[in-house]
Amino acid sequence: MKAQIVCVLLMMSLAAKAQSAREWETYLREVITVEDVGSAAWEEMYEQLCEFAQHPINLNQASREQLEQLPFLSAQHVEEIMAYLYQYGPMKSPAELQMIRSLDYQRRRLLACFVEIDDGGQKRNFPNLKTVAQYGRHELMATAKVPLYERKGDREAYKGWPYRHWFRYQFSYGDNVKVGLVGSQDAGEPFFANKNRMGYDYYSYYLQLKNWGLLESLVVGKFRVSMGMGLIANNGFAMGKLSSLQNLGRSASSLRAHSSRSSADYLQGLGATVTIAKGLSATGFLSYRAMDATLNKDGTAATIVTSGYHRTETELEKKNNLKNTSYGATLRYQGSGFHAGLNVVGTHLSRELKPNTSVLYRQHAAQGTDFLNFSTDYGYVNPRFAINGETAMNKDGALATINSLSLQCGSGVSLMALYRFYSFRYTSLYSNSFSDGGAVQNESGIYLGANWQPSPRWKVMAYSDYAYFPWAKYQVSLSSHAFDNLLQVSYLRNNWTLEARYRLKLRQKDNANKTTLQTITTHRGRLNLSYDGSWSSRTQLDYTKIASGQQDRGWMVSQSLGYRYRWLRLSGGLGYYHTDSYDSRVYLYESGPLYNYGFSQYSGEGIRYWLMARGEIGKRLIVTAKFGTTDYFDRSVIGSSYQQIDGSSQSDVDLQFRWKF
Repeated sequence: MKAQIVCVLLMMSLAAKAQSAREWETYLREVITVEDVGSAAWEEMYEQLCEFAQHPINLNQASREQLEQLPFLSAQHVEEIMAYLYQYGPMKSPAELQMIRSLDYQRRRLLACFVEIDDGGQKRNFPNLKTVAQYGRHELMATAKVPLYERKGDREAYKGWPYRHWFRYQFSYGDNVKVGLVGSQDAGEPFFANKNRMGYDYYSYYLQLKNWGLLESLVVGKFRVSMGMGLIANNGFAMGKLSSLQNLGRSASSLRAHSSRSSADYLQGLGATVTIAKGLSATGFLSYRAMDATLNKDGTAATIVTSGYHRTETELEKKNNLKNTSYGATLRYQGSGFHAGLNVVGTHLSRELKPNTSVLYRQHAAQGTDFLNFSTDYGYVNPRFAINGETAMNKDGALATINSLSLQCGSGVSLMALYRFYSFRYTSLYSNSFSDGGAVQNESGIYLGANWQPSPRWKVMAYSDYAYFPWAKYQVSLSSHAFDNLLQVSYLRNNWTLEARYRLKLRQKDNANKTTLQTITTHRGRLNLSYDGSWSSRTQLDYTKIASGQQDRGWMVSQSLGYRYRWLRLSGGLGYYHTDSYDSRVYLYESGPLYNYGFSQYSGEGIRYWLMARGEIGKRLIVTAKFGTTDYFDRSVIGSSYQQIDGSSQSDVDLQFRWKF
């Protein structure tokens, strides 16, 4: 059986030729790692890239802030694009991107997915209401996921239907006006019942205005804020290790509407950025929102819950039982290659945050009702090198700092060094920055990375990251360290791409008796071959080896195909996996309906196969349908607790309707 599956996959790869329905998704596959897959920030990044792909930035009218939201552009790239537009005026065609010397072929191709060239000249003033109403675009999207199985919770505990569904309406006029409403429902959550008497379990609503005289940006409703390098506030996506190598560790400050289905990292209220003088701007925001929390017996909050699930009575009891009032401001200067900012964020909670500090690794967790953080971010960029950094302090005087240096060495070589120090006493409710341990706390380390493009066909990326954790962590009772290394080589010829990746990570963890630390060594490898043309094909082999006393191995071979003919797009995939344990699990990316994040993890033994069709009905309506199945060969029950499925197969149907008018 195994041999037959492998042979079928290999024959499929030789028979097919490729063009991805969403070419930019290749970027995600190139830079994402295991830790990133489990991060909600990467789902936010995916949705943001979807938004840019559907509503491209007009490059001739783009602001520095807009370009900085594209995670694959470094500070040098952004600076050179802005300098080119200033010196030579609006671009006439995408071919002019070749004049930006720091942009390699892959980045130019990727950038073309998210920008458009409108040679209408200089930036226009904010339009009047009649123009906005007449030429604005409406978009309505509805998506549903229908399980073809029954979970234990569907019978015993869940208060709602077993279907996951969401909708999104948005009206936009270029980048000047954006108004939207999002409603989202997870499977098992009550609909027009219980605590969801207004229908959906989660709503997001927003109004954003940009470039209105001295008002650079105004957001009303739900929004996200990023400051500096994320030490006190970053509601956007985090800097993963490979993506940091792509953007060379640059900083970014932004204020934007929260148009995502994520119910975790957002603010609610009012935010604005205004121009004070040339190169000088100020941002301020005020937010009040409800949050989920697990309560102690005395009514204090033990933990803030960010899962967003409200399916059972216990989960519903945690909903909206903590109120959060936040405020913040930034004063920022940018000019002549320099940038500097002063930032402050304050938060008041309606209940005291009182975690269980009897557990060693929680002794320095955030506590209390009032939190205050200050920071300064700074940097300088020119075509040859860039310096970026941020230093922050909480109200108790604990320090956090991150600093990076990147060099463009010529001959296709760029180097980056990044140092961070996060005190184990430093706490911030909204921080999200570069780290190995997943938090801006209890970590110091140094990261060295290199990009080398010896020719237009070859590309090499590599990094080494050493992290030290002075205080205890989850499942680690003593001071510990981690050492992470990665090498990735890509070869591009015509429409073919061959990519190989190897990652070696060493981390420490308590032994079984919790008397000392043991080192766990993880090897992960990937080899894939893809083709981009009128057809699409991707053949991939993944391998994992975990060594910690005993050795666990896992591997997966997968094949995906795609075809586009006029109004119809077809795609599908098949993968076989075999792992010794959950620790040696493997990951697979597969295409899905728009705004649906496509990374899944697999352990045990089985196959995964899926088929998707996308049809354009006229110029306004797009319909997408996807069927996917995971068959396990090593078990008769899938999952546990209320997610348990009494069977060895799990199938789902995804449906999406998108209407533009």
